[in-house]
Amino acid sequence: MRSLNFVDSWVQTCSIFNQHRSLVRLIYNPLKIIPTCSNYPITTLHHKRPPISSVSAILTKEETVMEGDTPKVQTQNQTPFDFKAYMVQKANSVNKALDDAVSIKDPPTIHEAMRYSLLAGGKRVRPMLCIASCDLVGGEEPNSMPAACAVEMIHTMSLIHDDLPCMDNDDLRRGKPTNHKVFGEDVAVLAGDSLLAYAFEYIATATTGVSPVRIVAAVGELAKSIGTEGLVAGQVVDIASTGMSNVGLDQLEFIHVHKTAALLEASVVLGAILGGGSKEQVEKLRKFARCIGLLFQVVDDILDVTKSSQELGKTAGKDLVADKMTYPKLMGLEKSKEFAEKLNEDAKNQLSGFDPHKAAPLIALANYIAYRQN
Repeated sequence: MRSLNFVDSWVQTCSIFNQHRSLVRLIYNPLKIIPTCSNYPITTLHHKRPPISSVSAILTKEETVMEGDTPKVQTQNQTPFDFKAYMVQKANSVNKALDDAVSIKDPPTIHEAMRYSLLAGGKRVRPMLCIASCDLVGGEEPNSMPAACAVEMIHTMSLIHDDLPCMDNDDLRRGKPTNHKVFGEDVAVLAGDSLLAYAFEYIATATTGVSPVRIVAAVGELAKSIGTEGLVAGQVVDIASTGMSNVGLDQLEFIHVHKTAALLEASVVLGAILGGGSKEQVEKLRKFARCIGLLFQVVDDILDVTKSSQELGKTAGKDLVADKMTYPKLMGLEKSKEFAEKLNEDAKNQLSGFDPHKAAPLIALANYIAYRQN
């Protein structure tokens, strides 16, 4: 029934699309002009990124209080934002939506394989970023939930494929045997393919309360973030760089801006587009997301050499064994930690000018990414 409704919507979209091309160009600009955080120490390959002028901070007395691994954000003249409660509530909502979206049907094996990895847990950072970004620009959770599910489906696809013997050859993911260890390599490949395809079907057919033009823009943003200008580009350069001794910071950043940061960026930008954000709001959030996307990978590299497999829920030290270039290997552990702190601060600076109360979840998510322990 949802697909039939979408056909009607698509016909309407096609008839009005030419009238709204300028709107699509206004809100859809993924990875074409690569924004950066202020005072980046390194530049990406093939892209000249203009410096970003600093903006005055509204959250002048932000305070981060760590309780275990969970940050609380306190803004001036406000009670602390309870990030732990927010995370539990949003994760439960996302998990229910994912469970409902991918049900067991014929043929059962492929759907079981899809659900095995999709519902295996995980932090659900990408869906939360999507939902929080939508809320920040004035949207509501139902507007962004299909997109939030779509980015998690695609993220799960990337994990399934990344763990295959032809890629990273890993046996453990989210504390469980990897998909191909349970279902075989053939089914694992197809499970990833199915999640990728269904992510686009789901965002296109299940999104409600949003104009067709913005849905099309969101689909374009998501597609570009995982293709040869996004995730795939980073993965290919990563593979080609394995074992090389002359990999520099510029090439390492290129890998991670595309392989890791691109989908995190898309998660935030999708929420802003579907929530009705203006061009200026979308671009500020894009810059925020670029910083936290790279931050996520820097922290991942740090954890890979400082935590155990049991603590991480995946194989620790695998990058070292595979002779991959990482930030600690290239910069040293302490410099990598300093770089992570700088990225976190640059990211939060991009949220100046937004309602501090509504920005609290994104500030807390940035801190969570920076200080996570797995």
